[in-house]
Amino acid sequence: MFRSMFAPAKRRLDSLSEQEILALAISSEEDDARIYLAYADRLKEQYPQSAKVFSDMAEVEHAHRNMLIEMHRQRFGDQIPIIRRDHVQGFLSRKPDWLQAQLTVDQVRDEAEAMERSAYNFYVEAQKHVSDARIRTLLGDLAMAEQGHEDVAHMLGEKHRPADVKEHEQETARRQFVLTYVQPGLAGLMDGSVSTLAPIFAAAFATGDTWQTFLVGLSASVGAGISMGFTEASHDDGKISGRGSPIKRGLACGIMTALGGLGHALPYLIPHFWTATAIAGIVVFIELWAIAFIQNKYMETPFWRAVLQVVFGGSLVLAAGILIGNG
Repeated sequence: MFRSMFAPAKRRLDSLSEQEILALAISSEEDDARIYLAYADRLKEQYPQSAKVFSDMAEVEHAHRNMLIEMHRQRFGDQIPIIRRDHVQGFLSRKPDWLQAQLTVDQVRDEAEAMERSAYNFYVEAQKHVSDARIRTLLGDLAMAEQGHEDVAHMLGEKHRPADVKEHEQETARRQFVLTYVQPGLAGLMDGSVSTLAPIFAAAFATGDTWQTFLVGLSASVGAGISMGFTEASHDDGKISGRGSPIKRGLACGIMTALGGLGHALPYLIPHFWTATAIAGIVVFIELWAIAFIQNKYMETPFWRAVLQVVFGGSLVLAAGILIGNG
């Protein structure tokens, strides 16, 4: 809070000279070119066609920068003032590289479109606050240039990303999502839901005490979640298998494991034994069918085979837990 209070104030656009506006345009084109090159470098392995789009867009930004530098040289000489978007009010801040690395390919494209659109809107709005005819003309030219960038981006997308390429990239993104999140999450949900059935219901029918049953379910669920999460994260770094970040996979697996067990443990917070048990049974039914649905949708397992594997198998584990508890 104190840093923001004492931070140097940003300049208003109407306080800039024509030379400073030109210098601002030059630095903005340079920054955008670097961002597009970073996009291209990050996407070149999995999405080479989209990487080519951003590489060509960076070349366009460089061409505009060179034109602006030549204009500055003709009117003001070789010494370009140091002024950037961060120094001027109204510019949207660009995400740093470490945040850009977390974006999906579609989010990267959306971010690029937003960059061009926000720059165009900014220059158009800036014209309303400038009375000097030369500066207004310059701002208008910059606005048209940014609009042209958006058209170029569209043309480059059509050139390098025909329908079959787009479909391939979408399938690649879906496959990566399944490998990184769905597969470990599903494994955790199955383990958490099925493996905790026997101890929870055995404790329930052996003690008849809902609170003790809840404690058994809580400890089993949390313990299984921690164990499964660490196992998933440590056994494969994802570099060779292509399954993605081990931290993301470990979190997906661990959280879903814990949730799978807690789903039918939480009803035992209800003091009445048979009410809690009936609700826990309904939750188990929903969990098992949800697992079968996810297997069918994302893992392409035939639905009835998934039902046989999960619902029937889970029912056997549930029955075993009840029998052991009554024994």
